[in-house]
Amino acid sequence: MTTPSIFSESVSFDRFREIASHFVKLHNADVLLTSPGFGECGRSFIALFPDGELVVSAESLDGSSVDSFADSIVQGVKSFAFSDDRPTIGYVSYECGQAVRSVATAKSTQYPFVHLKKYKAVLVYDEAQSRIKCLCADDALSLSLVQESHKAGSIIDTDLPSIAIQDVSMSLNQSEYEGGVRDTLEYIKDGLTYQLNLSTMFSIRIDGLDPAVWFFELNKNFPAPYYAMFQSGDKQIISTSPELFLRVDNGKVTSEPIKGTLHFDEYSTELEDKLKSSPKEDAELSMIVDLVRNDISADCKYGSVVVDNHKSVFAVDKLLQMYSRVRGELTEGRDCIDLFFNAFPGGSITGCPKKSSMELIEKLEPHGRGPYCGSVVVINGPQDMVSSISIRTAVYDLATKDLTYWAGSGIVIDSDPEAEYLETIAKAGKILNPSQS
Repeated sequence: MTTPSIFSESVSFDRFREIASHFVKLHNADVLLTSPGFGECGRSFIALFPDGELVVSAESLDGSSVDSFADSIVQGVKSFAFSDDRPTIGYVSYECGQAVRSVATAKSTQYPFVHLKKYKAVLVYDEAQSRIKCLCADDALSLSLVQESHKAGSIIDTDLPSIAIQDVSMSLNQSEYEGGVRDTLEYIKDGLTYQLNLSTMFSIRIDGLDPAVWFFELNKNFPAPYYAMFQSGDKQIISTSPELFLRVDNGKVTSEPIKGTLHFDEYSTELEDKLKSSPKEDAELSMIVDLVRNDISADCKYGSVVVDNHKSVFAVDKLLQMYSRVRGELTEGRDCIDLFFNAFPGGSITGCPKKSSMELIEKLEPHGRGPYCGSVVVINGPQDMVSSISIRTAVYDLATKDLTYWAGSGIVIDSDPEAEYLETIAKAGKILNPSQS
C-alpha cells in the first residue's frame, strides 16, 4: 500500500460524520463511527469500493466436524485478513459462535456466519488528532476522495421513526419473556447456569425507512462508541453498540464487558451509587468478568491478565451501564484472530458457564440472533483489532422493508421477571420510542 494521503485540514468529529454520510449516499460506503466522550474507543472508518470479501455460510458446516470447522474458519479469516496490510471490516454472527462451540440448533439463519470485506480505499478518522488519513494504493483515487470529501454538506435533522410497541411483532411478548425468566431461574437452581442472557426479537415492516438517514440521526441523538453500518447482501446491519468485545493494540488486549443496567430520566451521581451498590448488578458483572478473564487467558501471557476499573459506570441511551476493564498481553505465537474465536461469543451476551448457557438460550429463544450478540470487527493486522459486541443492533432488509431489532437482559438468581422485561424494553427505547429515550 502506498503512503496514505493526509487531509490537509483539521476535521472535527461532526465534520467527519458529514463526510461519512456523503460517501454513504454517493458510494454506499460501509461505516464504523465512534462518538466523542467515550475515552479510548478506537477510530472511525469510511470503507469504500469493496474489492474482496470472505463469506462463510451455514452450509459450510455440512459434513464437517466441529473441530475442523472451527479451525477452517480461523484459518480462513487469517488468510483473508492478513493477506495484505489493508483494513478488514465485517461481522461474525452469533450462530457462528454456536457452531464453533458445538451448540446444536434447528433454527435456520438468513445471515452468513462470517462476512468480511477488503476495500480499495478506507478513510480513517483519529479523534485525538482530529485528522483523516486515506488508505489507498491508487494515488488518483485517493486524491479524488479527498476532493470529494470537501463537497460533503450538513446532515439535515430529521425525526426518528416512532414505533408503537403494539405495532411490533415480538418473538417473546411480555408474558412469554417473563415465563422465560422464570424458566431460567429454575435452570439456575438446577445448577445448569449461573447467569443467562435472555433476549426477544422485535419485527416490523417500514416501507419509507432510509437506513442511512436513520443511522446518522441515531448517532447524533444517541451517541455510543461502537456504531456500525455494514451491508451484507440485501441486509443493512445497523449497530449502535456501547460495548467493546476485544481490542488488540500492538498485542495489548482489552475487553470491557457490560453488566448492570439502570434506566434514568435525569442523571445523578446518586443513581450511579445505587447501581454500583446493588448486590444483583454486582453479581452479574463479577460473574462475567471472571468468565472474560478465563476466555482471554489461553491466548495471553501468563500473569498478564488483570482487571482494572471494576464496576465503572457510564451513561448511554438514558441507561446507566456498569462495566469493568479486563487487560492482558498476547502470548508469543498467538494473534488477534486466535484470541477472537477462543473468546467468541462474548460472555456478557451468553452467560456462564458459556456453553451450557448457550444451550439453554437455544431452548428458551424461538428466534435466531444473527448479527445481534455477534461482533462487528475491524482487523488491521495480527496484533491490531477492534471488535464490538453487537448489542443495540438492528437489521433492515432492503428487499422486504422489514426491520428487525433485538434486546435482552442478564438473568441471575434474584432476578424479577417483570423487572427484566422492563429492562429489555428500555434497551429498545431508541428504536421503539426515541422521543422518550
